[in-house]
Amino acid sequence: MINNVVLVGRLTKDPELKQTSSGIYFSNFTLAVNRSFKNDSGETEADFINCIVWRNQAENLCKYMKKGSQIGVEGRIQTRSYETEEGMRYITEVVANSITFLESKNEKTDNSFQNEYIETKQAMDDDLLPF
Repeated sequence: MINNVVLVGRLTKDPELKQTSSGIYFSNFTLAVNRSFKNDSGETEADFINCIVWRNQAENLCKYMKKGSQIGVEGRIQTRSYETEEGMRYITEVVANSITFLESKNEKTDNSFQNEYIETKQAMDDDLLPF
């Protein structure tokens, strides 16, 4: 049997470090992963995938990454359930075996300036075309 997942995406919020009652660190996070195709409106959609990471990798994730940071996750899909006052809750998540930081914490993850530059440059280039 094979249960292997590889994802590249961006954190949807700042990761928070938590600790189990036995003192083991972990962090739950959601990764936004763009789909490889566009919808009928020509827009790229994303899937929001719940993940969990344990121990030192959880500490490093929370220390060095923030909302919008691009990371790679290699792990496995896990399903679990628990009971609440409202009934049974079922969770499907990726348990990370390894996380790769694809940009530094100090890199600007807001691409609005870069996108504005590209759009301006394209408009300027279009004005210079002889036809």
